[in-house]
Amino acid sequence: MVQAYILIQTEVGKASTVADTISKMPGILQAEDVTGPYDVIVRAQADTVDELGRMVVAKVQQVDGITRTLTCPVVHL
Repeated sequence: MVQAYILIQTEVGKASTVADTISKMPGILQAEDVTGPYDVIVRAQADTVDELGRMVVAKVQQVDGITRTLTCPVVHL
């Protein structure tokens, strides 16, 4: 199992709607609107890195109001 944080920038005023939409997607553990340089932080999981990448590109990035994402895979050192 692979987990990652997805840091999301949105259009002004869209953070809450984006977080709500993403939170309902399969593989999403948590989606919160936050303050700071990013507007939404998501915790996601998938079976493989490839599946995680497909989730981000094909589903998350297609949500209306998102302007940029940064995916940070969780590592266990």
